[in-house]
Amino acid sequence: MIKLSPSILSADFMKLGEEIKILEREKIPYIHIDVMDGHFVPNISMGFPIVDSIRKETELILDVHLMIDNPEKYIDNFAKAGADIINFHFEAASNPEKIIEQIKATGKKCGITISPDTPAEKLFGLIELVDMVLVMSVYPGFGGQKLIKSSLDKIRIIYDYIKKNNLNTDIEIDGGVKMNNVREVLEAGVNVVVVGSSIFKAENIALEVEHFNDIFKEFDNR
Repeated sequence: MIKLSPSILSADFMKLGEEIKILEREKIPYIHIDVMDGHFVPNISMGFPIVDSIRKETELILDVHLMIDNPEKYIDNFAKAGADIINFHFEAASNPEKIIEQIKATGKKCGITISPDTPAEKLFGLIELVDMVLVMSVYPGFGGQKLIKSSLDKIRIIYDYIKKNNLNTDIEIDGGVKMNNVREVLEAGVNVVVVGSSIFKAENIALEVEHFNDIFKEFDNR
């Protein structure tokens, strides 16, 4: 089943609680939470208190994307704050296998992320160890960028690797996904779609979610 993971980076934080309730009513499974440290990426965003606050308000799966240096220092904090999936960047990890073990030791699902300049092949041998691979289709750090088409080639490589090795690993995409390109994204092999401004900047969030879900249904039996 294809899942939508709305990114609250694009949400109105004055109305975040209300907007999460809309997502719950629309039966959205995930909320995507981007964590930025101002070092790994040139921006600063949410930390443990935001994750903790959201956790207290919803049972939705919290899909936490760590765009930070030294992620191993903060994994336990995010696990305690209520993250369900902890996704770290391959580029920020000196020992990715050790970080994967650390995340799994908390009882949380583990994801590994690659930025646009990192070849898909760098993840071979690691995909078997994680629950999710997140392919950044924009440069991490800012919302509202256009999707980088070459990221779809990387998704196809990862999708083929997963199929050839009989794995159940999810493939997530983050960056520039909109109604006019989501079919192309799904055709490449994605089954978890992060969408930010297209959802939270829409005049009617619920209606926009319905439109995405209608497209997802076209691919659910592939």
